[in-house]
Amino acid sequence: MGKPPKDYDVATDATPEAVRGVFGKRRTIAFGASFGVIGVLPPTDRSQPERDGLDQESSFTTSQEPGQRQGRARRASVEPTEVATFRSDGHYSDGRRPDSVHYGDARNDALRRDFTINGLFYDPQEEQVIDYVGGQSDLAAGILQTIGDPLLRFGEDRLRMLRAIRFATTLEFEIHPTTLDALQQHADDISVVSGERIGAEMRRVLVSVRAIEGLRYLVTSGIHRVVLPEIVDLDWDRLHRLLVQTDPRSFPLALACIGVVIPDSHEGLLAIDRRWRLSSEELRQASTAVQNWEVLIRASALPWSAVQPKLVLRDTSFIVALAEAVAAADGISTDGLELAKRALEWPAEQLDPAPLLTGSDLKELGFQPGPQFSKLLTSLRESQLDGELTTREQAVEWLRHSES
Repeated sequence: MGKPPKDYDVATDATPEAVRGVFGKRRTIAFGASFGVIGVLPPTDRSQPERDGLDQESSFTTSQEPGQRQGRARRASVEPTEVATFRSDGHYSDGRRPDSVHYGDARNDALRRDFTINGLFYDPQEEQVIDYVGGQSDLAAGILQTIGDPLLRFGEDRLRMLRAIRFATTLEFEIHPTTLDALQQHADDISVVSGERIGAEMRRVLVSVRAIEGLRYLVTSGIHRVVLPEIVDLDWDRLHRLLVQTDPRSFPLALACIGVVIPDSHEGLLAIDRRWRLSSEELRQASTAVQNWEVLIRASALPWSAVQPKLVLRDTSFIVALAEAVAAADGISTDGLELAKRALEWPAEQLDPAPLLTGSDLKELGFQPGPQFSKLLTSLRESQLDGELTTREQAVEWLRHSES
């Protein structure tokens, strides 16, 4: 497709033991040896001594499944190249990974893979693509289809169903009718896939320029019933307008757009969090934007004490971005939003002035902590922000009147 890859994977008829024999144990990591995958580290600085399998600056944790590695470096991350032995897979009893693997040849290795566009090899010596599965013609036509029987491919690994939607969305491909039909037959089986993996795929769908098409594929395939049931009866045109106005968009902002159009945004986002295993930060950013965007839109008609607290939140940038998207998508006046954005340029002491009185001040004045204590502080702060009280003396006088 003419796009630079983020990394290169190597496939070979050499066994994992042979790969380790070629590069040595100091430069290899057996993070997927049971699946025929060995990680080969790049050459290290010759001035630094090597440890067995690691350089001086990096450490790795390994897992049973290839691709699930983590690297942690004190100064620089070192990414290994995955070298996989040609193989064919045994039975998939859990719908995610094979029970056993058998080493084989390049053709059978290609035939076990998910989609034709992912079954291509490149020979760097001959400088040619080796295509056993018709992947090149599907790339040229913009078609996504499985290698072989889609019912078998999706039965082997349920995550492939969501990967199909993600590839079709991010690559701007059409899903082949036979593959789509198999998706519809297997849709409810996506429930066996972990929330973390579902969330990882949905993040990539929602930040894509064709996110709305990806969401429509969820509904067309029926996968939405497990992954995102909230979108079945929403205003698709409005959601499309919102997403267009946030391009490029972050994942939390895309979630916030969904939150705006679903019936119960608070409960809906919490349900998505449970299904996709969101980070606390992602959920907080999306929720904060959904809960507060309308205040910024109406800022010019509201007292400043209602607007200012939204402008000093840690996620104010998400509130502003969502408010801008809603205003553009719905044709709403931006007078209030522009007022709020101008305020964000004020010096910190002007945007968020120190309170005229604190809780300690109230105690010194003889007020006892309790429900009324908190209400007094809140009322004082609102009066200060609205310009009704500007000095400590005025605040103390206000307290004396309120007490009486």
